[in-house]
Order: sequence, then structure tokens, then C-alpha cells
Amino acid sequence: MRLDINLATRPYEDARKFWSRWGLGVGLLGLLTLILLGLVVRGWVNAGRDRHTIAQLQEQIAERDSERARAQAFLELAANRSTRDQSQFLNGLIRRKAFSWTRVFEELERVMPDELHVVSLRPELNEQNQVELEMKVVCQTRAAAVELVHRMEGSKHFQGSQLVQEAQGDNAAAVIATVSAIYVPDPADRGGK
Repeated sequence: MRLDINLATRPYEDARKFWSRWGLGVGLLGLLTLILLGLVVRGWVNAGRDRHTIAQLQEQIAERDSERARAQAFLELAANRSTRDQSQFLNGLIRRKAFSWTRVFEELERVMPDELHVVSLRPELNEQNQVELEMKVVCQTRAAAVELVHRMEGSKHFQGSQLVQEAQGDNAAAVIATVSAIYVPDPADRGGK
């Protein structure tokens, strides 16, 4: 066997050196590509499961909405209106009865600054059946009323605290402020304690 090698027209190449340098890099890139493709496929499969779960939940919501519409239509019948109204009235009484003055005063005692005095406190149910407290306080400066609002915002039992109104009292140094907030009882207290 005879080998004709003309080094003048074809330079010598060491293929083993080329593959040892670049083969490892190409192999690692191929492995990385396979891993990324696997992750993409897995994500696509998980997204398909999520889409299926969302579709099932949307079907359940639609069923509940239609069931609610049928129940509402049934309650709107003339024969059932008095029962519905009586039920709503009794449910409102139960919610009002479940209101615990003791718990409210305990929570107010925790957040009330020393220089403030509560003059009146009025709880009312709003449209979302939440207990909305409106209280009038007397203080020496407006800053004390603002501090009360900030402390109520930091409490887990009061939401949406705001200074609704303020006015000068009979005494020139006194400020009468109206503060409003949503009272959130502990879950254990909602049972009617």
C-alpha cells in the first residue's frame, strides 16, 4: 500500500487534536440541548395539565353559577318572597348578635394612643356583610388621630382604616375626629362568642 501525501497542496491536519479540543465542547452543548428540550417538553406537559384543570374549574364555576341563578329565580317567585325576606332578616340578626363588643374594645385598647378618648362607637353591616366601625374620638392634636389610623392599619383586626372627618371641639385645643374601619374578628370568634 502506497500513500501519496503532497504537503505543498494539502497541509497536514491532526484530526485527533481537533476532536479532542472541540469534541468535548460539542458533546456538552448537545447534552445541554437535550436537557433543555426535556425541560421544555416537561413544561408543555405540565401546562397541558394546568389547562385541563382550569377548564374543569371553569366548568364547575359555570355549573355553580347556573345553580345559583336557578335558586335565585326560585326565591324570586311570589310564593317564596316572604320566606326569602324573613331568612335574610334572621341572618342579619344572627350576624349582629355575633358581634362581640368585648373583643372590639380589647382590640381598640391595644391600638389606641394614650392621648385619645373614644366618644362614640357605631358598628354597621356594609353591603359585603362586613362590620364597619365608625368611631368619634377626641384628642389634643390631629397627629394623635392619624397615629390611631396608622396603628389600626398595622392590626390584623382592622382593615381600610381612614380618618373620615375632623373638627374643632368646644375647647379650642381639642380635635374631634371620625375614624372608620372594617372590623375583622378572629375566626374562632365568628361562631358567636
